[in-house]
This record gives sequence, C-alpha cells and structure tokens, in this order.
Amino acid sequence: MTRKTIPASELDAAIVRARDALLDRQHPDGHWCFELECDATITAEYILMMHFVDEIDTALQARMAKYLRAVQRLDGHGAWDLYFGGDLDISCSVKAYFALKAAGDPPDAPHMVRAREAILARGGAAKSNVFTRILLATFGEIPWRGTPFMPVEFVLFPRWAPIHMDKVAYWARTTMVPLLVLCSIRAAAKNPLGVHVQELFVTPPELEREYFPRKRGLQQAFLVADRVVRHLEPLIPRALRRRAIQRAVEWSEARMNGEDGFGGIFPPMVYSYEMMVLLDYPEDHPLRVECKAALKKLVVHRDDGSSYCQPCLSPVWDTAWSVMALEQAPSDARTETAIARAYDWLTDRQVLDLRGDWENNAAPSTPPGGWAFQYENPYYPDIDDSAVVLAMLHARGKRTGQPGRYEMPVARCLDWIIGLQSRNGGFGAFDANCDRDFLNAIPFADHGALLDPPTEDVSGRVLLALGITERPQDATARERCIQYLRDTQQPDGSWWGRWGTNYIYGTWSVLAGLGLAGVDRKLPMVRNGLQWLRGKQNADGGWGETNDSYARPELAGKHEDGSMAEQTAWAMLGQMAVGEGDADSVHRGAAYLLDAQNEDGFWMHPYHNAPGFPRIFHLKYHGYTAYFPLWALGRYRRLAAARASAMQTAKAESAESMTAH
Repeated sequence: MTRKTIPASELDAAIVRARDALLDRQHPDGHWCFELECDATITAEYILMMHFVDEIDTALQARMAKYLRAVQRLDGHGAWDLYFGGDLDISCSVKAYFALKAAGDPPDAPHMVRAREAILARGGAAKSNVFTRILLATFGEIPWRGTPFMPVEFVLFPRWAPIHMDKVAYWARTTMVPLLVLCSIRAAAKNPLGVHVQELFVTPPELEREYFPRKRGLQQAFLVADRVVRHLEPLIPRALRRRAIQRAVEWSEARMNGEDGFGGIFPPMVYSYEMMVLLDYPEDHPLRVECKAALKKLVVHRDDGSSYCQPCLSPVWDTAWSVMALEQAPSDARTETAIARAYDWLTDRQVLDLRGDWENNAAPSTPPGGWAFQYENPYYPDIDDSAVVLAMLHARGKRTGQPGRYEMPVARCLDWIIGLQSRNGGFGAFDANCDRDFLNAIPFADHGALLDPPTEDVSGRVLLALGITERPQDATARERCIQYLRDTQQPDGSWWGRWGTNYIYGTWSVLAGLGLAGVDRKLPMVRNGLQWLRGKQNADGGWGETNDSYARPELAGKHEDGSMAEQTAWAMLGQMAVGEGDADSVHRGAAYLLDAQNEDGFWMHPYHNAPGFPRIFHLKYHGYTAYFPLWALGRYRRLAAARASAMQTAKAESAESMTAH
C-alpha cells in the first residue's frame, strides 16, 4: 500500500472539530461522563426489580420496554445478544422476554413469538446461567434446587478457609453478600401483576433435572458437594443463620456509598435494595432512599422516547482520557481552561482516608491513595484509573514548571499501587493475588468471573506510570512488571486485553507501557508486538476486532465488518509510543480516521468495544469514539510537526556548515 498524503489543513480541521465536540461535552465542574451501555440484561433486570418490590414506575417501564424492543435482533437470531452482532445469549434473552411481558407486551405479539421460539430452540430458560436462574427462582418460575446452594453463613468463614470473601473479586464480593441473604431467606418477588414465563421451558421446571449439566474434574466435584451439602441446610442452627444475616446486612450497609451506590455497580445495588425491602426497611429509611436514588442515576433517557440502565458510571475514566486527548490537540484559551478544571476535579477525587477491602490483600502498611472509576466509590478504587491519573498529574506538574504541586498525590498513589502488585509481578484491577482459579469451579461461578487476576492491559498501564515517574525505589516493581509482560506475550506477538476489545487493546496498553518505561525498542517483545499490529491492519488503513475473539482467539485483530475508530486509534498509539510515528501503517491509520469522522466531530458506531467480563458481559463506552481517535490524531500531528522542525533545523545547520567552509 502506498502512503496517503494528508493535507495539514485537513488534519488540523478534523482535530479541531473533534476537540470542540469534546469540549462541548464537559460538565461545568470540569469532568466528562459519557454513556456506558451494555446489553439488554441490566435494563431488563431494572424492570423486573420494580415488579420484585412492587414499585412499578409505568412511564419508565414503557421507555425501557421500547429500548428492549429496539435492541432485539429480529433481523438475525430473533432474540438478544451480549454485544452488537453477537450470537443469541439465552440468559439475556430470557430476562429481556420476561421484562417485556412484565411491561405488558402480549405473548402472542410477533416479536415475543420470535424471541420465545429462539429461546426454546436453544433449550429454553432452564439453560440460563446461575444469576438468571436465581431471578427465576425468586419469581417462582423454577424450584430453588435449580440454583446453587449459597448459604449466607459464607460471610462468617475465616480468612484461612479455601473460600472467603477476600479471595474473590470486588464485584463478586459486593454482589454475593446481599444475594446470599436473598437466597438464604428464599426470597419471593412480590410480583403484583402475577407475571410468569412458564412458556419459556422445554421441560416443566419442576420436572427438569438438568439445571446443572455434568462437568469434568473439579467442577464436577463441586457439583456433587453442592448436592450433598444443600441437604444439610435444615441442620444449620437458627441463631447462626440470624447472626450470618446480620453480619451480611452490616457489611453491606457499611458500603452502601450513598447515592453513588453499593460498589458503584448495578448488581450490588439491586440486590441490596431487594434485600432491604424484604427485610422490612421502611420506605423512608435513608439507606433504602439512597439506594433507590443510586439506581435511578444509572438510567439514561434518550431523545427517541426510550430509556436504558447503565451498569455503572465512568466519570474518572472518561475525564482522564478526555484530558489526555485534549493535551495533544491544538491549544487555545478554552482548551487550557477546560484542562485545568479537569485536573482540579480529578485531584479532588483521590481516595486518601478510607482503607477499603483491598487492604486485606495488599502489602503490609500500604496507605490508601488510588482513584475510583465512578464519582465516589472509596471502598473500591481501581489500579487502572489510578495509574492513568497519577501519570497525568506527574506529567502536568513537570510541564507547567510546578513539579511539587502534585508530588503528594502522585507519591501516595504509587505507594498504593505497588502495595497491590501480585506475586507474579502483574497487577489486577482492584486487588492483589486474586487468582485462585479453583474458585471459578464452584457452581455459582458458571460465569467464570469470580476472580480479579493480574492482566496485561492493567499491568501495561502501571508500567507506563512507573516509567514516567522514575522513582528509584520502584525499580524492582518495574522490572517484575516487565517480566510479567514478557511472560504473558502471545506467541504471535500480541497481548490479551481484559478491559478493552481485545488483543488490539491489550497490545496497545503494553506497548505504551514499554515505550514510556524506556524499554529497548529493538527487543523482540517490542518488535513482535509491532509486527502483529501491522499484520492486522485492514485495507482501508484502520483496525477492527470482534468480541468473538474472546471465545475464538483465531479472530484476534479481526472484525467481519471492518475497521473501528477507537481500535484504529489504539493501534496507532501503540506504534507511536515506541517511536514508530512515521511508519506507513500509522499514516494510513490517520487517513482512515479522517475519512471515518462523523459530521459532529466524533466517530460513533453501534459496536461494543470492551468486556465487563469476557464472553458473558460486554460494554459500549460511548466516549471511546470521542477521545481516543482525537488523541491518536493529535499525537500524530505533534510528532509530524516535531519531525518537520527537526528537518528544518538539520537543513539550517547543514547550510551554515557549507557557508562556513
């Protein structure tokens, strides 16, 4: 492919258009928060939650039902998927169908018939995952034996026990505790309209014997244990059960987090709200009022008359990357003011006082100092956000000639992150050493997402922060992180992406870390990563990858519908981070972004661009098509200007040399 020449005026116009569009989205206090969309599951659960507690907002329900109908794939498999263009997902489809029926859609409506037929063709509702079967059990649709045995006494287990709250991921921990209460009291939904979905079962639920298909190895052993131990539940002393419920309630109450919600994510919020209703918290109880408000804050109302529920909010993440993009764009007074306000907003969000659940797995005496993903989530700051923000603060201090301004928050955050380095040298998202694989074999964990092990993308981001700050005391942590990344590189040169789709995201994250940590760019791990990226470039100059690559690694770096703007940006940024800004592949990537830009300055498309949990829950960060392409183009422009300046300087020096002679 020949290099496409990009007129400077065209490049500048595209960047300014994207910059101004991004500035228009900034909130008055200095932050950004874009929509964070997932599949139909969360919205369906919101509707069913209203029926569970008999608090039905009919207007909101109608708007949510409109959204569920809009995302049904009537032109494909007929039901609902986990990401745009994906295969039918039985659990998501059962919940969406149930929610629409609860909202008043008649079962004989064409879209309901189509969905029901698709669900039955895949084995029916009995084939749903554990969370869906628990929901069905609370509505009386299946017997409780169709769910795993989950005694609330789990919260009383000592830390030395093989299964303990501190040994599972934060999202699992916060979800499980109120859910354990619901399961142990055999929660029964109020279901005031008496809505049921027995028509979604191939075999009558009370006759179904295959809620737990046979497994192999450890999974089968846990299934057998589940069948045996559940028969012992009547022997649990009532006093012990009461103490366990009280412990679960107190643990949950301490983490309710006001109107920002328990754990900052939907599942703990909805389960804790249902728990409070069934435990007879009065309607005006402050915790119940705040939890309901937190749930409402997740709802997005669209101009087309539909509404959907987000799984959480992403302001710190969106603000950090938005600022990063703006700092590479042409500057003016408005931009500088916006950046300064954003830095003030970010600095104020650092968690400095509360020692969250992470403390139980951190190195001794690790002080708090991280940033959360959401507006407020002090029990659960995350390493990924924290690494990005601390690197930005450090760089801004140097750039503005005020290195001492951010010295304390940067040092506190670095100490906190290093205290959470796992034994293999890598970094997870929220905890250290949350990698006990046997826990994903218990019947409750059929989703395979009970743990938070170190990942390549988060580790790459931490390496970037360690490289920028260059503290001598962090040298050992830095080298251990590099070794982890060396060990996890795929044979083809790529790195897996846990929090973004997928190998393109992972490879960018690692290359950026290696580049800013000063790793020799001639090393095989760097050259092989570059070669992999370039080998995945599409004919149009862009890059794209499907979420199918999580189940089928042979699809790494590929998408049947072609290139995506944010993935193109990641591929460009990965190359530029290791000194390849003048590569033909980068020029072609920039040309693609210019061609693909929308009139509004952004690069929107319908595809999900990140996993919440690979293969079972996927996300569409609306901000990714706003700030990542802008960042890539802005960085590309700056590097081109630097090369042009260097060339002019060289020519001038050459001319002076010739004149002198």
